Amino acid sequence: MGKPMRLDKLLADTGRWSRKEARELLRQGRLTLNGAVVRQGDQKADPEGDEIRVDGGPLGWSAHCYLMLNKPAGYLSATEDRSAPTVLDLVPPELRRPGLAPVGRLDKDTTGLLLLTDDGQLAHALLSPRRHVDKVYLAKVEGTGSLADCQAFQEGIVLADGTKCLPARLELLEPGLCRVTVREGKFHQVKRMLASRGLPVLALERRAMGPLELDEGLAPGQLRPLTEAELQALREG
Repeated sequence: MGKPMRLDKLLADTGRWSRKEARELLRQGRLTLNGAVVRQGDQKADPEGDEIRVDGGPLGWSAHCYLMLNKPAGYLSATEDRSAPTVLDLVPPELRRPGLAPVGRLDKDTTGLLLLTDDGQLAHALLSPRRHVDKVYLAKVEGTGSLADCQAFQEGIVLADGTKCLPARLELLEPGLCRVTVREGKFHQVKRMLASRGLPVLALERRAMGPLELDEGLAPGQLRPLTEAELQALREG
């Protein structure tokens, strides 16, 4: 059995409705609790033990929040900062939960896929060095790469400070554009690896993290809850 929660909060926690929309939904009599219509948002229910349905279908509530964000440039991958906006500033109030945080970091000027969750166990698993979750980036660079650069990535780049990177993959897509796949997350790693080969990065976007791929329908700054299929793939991957 779970902890009883207000129905309007349970509705908002799914990410499908705002608090205001949840109250309107209840007013219209579209929610049933154990078979009975409930119209009061302050009515409490156990999301794990009670049968909660909206328009006849299951509520789809989850104990944790999992959000895919298309991170724009200019935001820090942090929960709070006094000098700059963070990715949590992009999360609407109805989706904010205690413990919600980005999984890993993207540089302030790096864009693209960022997972936000309050599920610490999954976040730890995805970031564990033992798991080696692939991260895929598109990079705009100065210059044109070569097959020798691809071979160097495959063998494992050694950075200027002596840091040895795990073998990675460099794909040359067109002049000035390449795809990089890494299996770790060292500080500014992709930028430093490309710079070490004479390919300074002009723009960097993360496209995938393990089986999770950036939703092309998300504009920069937009986010959405993960689908059940995406979440299951992350857990199994």
